[in-house]
Amino acid sequence: MIKANVKADFPILHRQINDEPMVYLDNAATSQKPRMVIDRVTEYYFQQNANVHRGVSSLSMAATDEYEAARQAVSDFIHAEGPDNVVFTRSTTESLNWIASGYADSVLQPGDEIVITVAEHHSNIVPWQQVAKRHHAKLKYIRLNACGRLDLIDAKHQITDRTKIVAINHVSNVMGAENPVAKVSHLAHQHGAVMVVDAAQSAPHMPIDVQALDADFLAFSGHKMLAPTGIGVLYGKQAVLAEMNPVQFGGEMIDEVTQQTATFQKSPLKFEAGTPNIAGAIGLHAAINYLSAMGMESIHDHDLQLTTRCIERLRQLGGVTIYGDSDPANHNGVVTFNVAGIHPHDVATGLDMEGIEVRAGHHCAQPLMDVLGVESTVRASFYFYNDATDVDRFIDALSKVKEFFTDGLS
Repeated sequence: MIKANVKADFPILHRQINDEPMVYLDNAATSQKPRMVIDRVTEYYFQQNANVHRGVSSLSMAATDEYEAARQAVSDFIHAEGPDNVVFTRSTTESLNWIASGYADSVLQPGDEIVITVAEHHSNIVPWQQVAKRHHAKLKYIRLNACGRLDLIDAKHQITDRTKIVAINHVSNVMGAENPVAKVSHLAHQHGAVMVVDAAQSAPHMPIDVQALDADFLAFSGHKMLAPTGIGVLYGKQAVLAEMNPVQFGGEMIDEVTQQTATFQKSPLKFEAGTPNIAGAIGLHAAINYLSAMGMESIHDHDLQLTTRCIERLRQLGGVTIYGDSDPANHNGVVTFNVAGIHPHDVATGLDMEGIEVRAGHHCAQPLMDVLGVESTVRASFYFYNDATDVDRFIDALSKVKEFFTDGLS
């Protein structure tokens, strides 16, 4: 259960925007940070700052212990086989690019297939476009059903024995729809393909079990789940990590270097060239501790309560088109909409004047915008530190914006 005074843990939630108390509803873009995460990162720099893995000093060994403890915490959080399955990256985007450049580049042949959906974030589209072009492979798309999830029947047609990689989001960053990842993994593996999961929008909001999902790769970002920016995770099964080549080279990741050759360490260190984001990893560990104490099931239930309230009140306003499933349970804290006759950027600007922070644009999902028949939308996205009052202030502000642009300009 979400504690009643949870906002007290987040200093930024007490500031004002345009002389109005701020309501932060852009959590699908990035989350706010609790004081304990900020304090933990500060403590690291005050007391433990040193480079990891390469020193024998007490300070360096302490920093190494903290960095590797963060890797273990991530492993436990996603139910990985062990910490060696966890590679620290900069972000979900970097993780997906590493899979495309380090793994796909070594396995794709001309005529092979990569299968994704039209609801992917650009970071799960463009890397596959690029690697498909390099190897004369075919990039195929699974259609969506009426609920905004991938169509399993179409997936069975698109995934064939020529398919080498299937890469889909766990939860859409636009419509919040949760895809049936375990079923698609089973389908992919039946054809010998590798399953890649973009968990950027699911890892902050629900329990993740990579083994139950049977994902070969899974990627997510720390900044969307209370951690600092600049720290991401790439999970991989040992077999695919062993096949995957590093895409960055330098210190720390090597085993031995001669004038003409080099050998590399085993995963995960072979992928982490140079000094890693040590403070980011330690901050992610603190964030995981915070989320785990809150309970991921409780967070997921809280998202549903807020989403349900938001969608019900949006429907009462009239003139509002909500994208995605009619069932709030399939929105996972994300409500994307347009208001008839008002540009999404005008809606977002009007809300900002009332202290409501939302996102307007194509949400790095232009192929999905094409399918929806729009150029852009407004997105309100919730997290566990939002409450019913935030939803009501958002709806009241939207009602004012709607009134201003319709009656106010007539």
